[in-house]
Amino acid sequence: MKTTKNLGSFAVTALSLLALIVTSSASAQQSIIKRTDLQRHDLSLPGYETVQARIDFGAHTAFGKHSHPGEEVIYVLEGVLEYEVEGQSPVTLKAGEVLFIPAGVVHSAKNNSHEKASELATYIVEKGKPILTLEK
Repeated sequence: MKTTKNLGSFAVTALSLLALIVTSSASAQQSIIKRTDLQRHDLSLPGYETVQARIDFGAHTAFGKHSHPGEEVIYVLEGVLEYEVEGQSPVTLKAGEVLFIPAGVVHSAKNNSHEKASELATYIVEKGKPILTLEK
């Protein structure tokens, strides 16, 4: 009887520990930003290309100040994202809303919520230049 009680106690402790590990792992996974390049094509305008990417933001994550060598068109796929664009007031967008960022303008994005958020970013950029430059 005592052995059965000890085994039951051990099982409860092991399951509790496993739940804690899974929860910690899930929290760690949510705190990342993942970029998935979807397509890249030359444009009819010589020296330019279009690049399209999906950016997934975990809960409470931010992508710091940066710029692009061309225009960026953002479409929020899910969740809510806050954008800070140099020279403008911060703007908060939810799924289905869009934002245009002119070439070379410094900006940042962050997810202030407890849920993940995603955007579809389309860049119209000069070929051969880095897709983004981080600001110091």
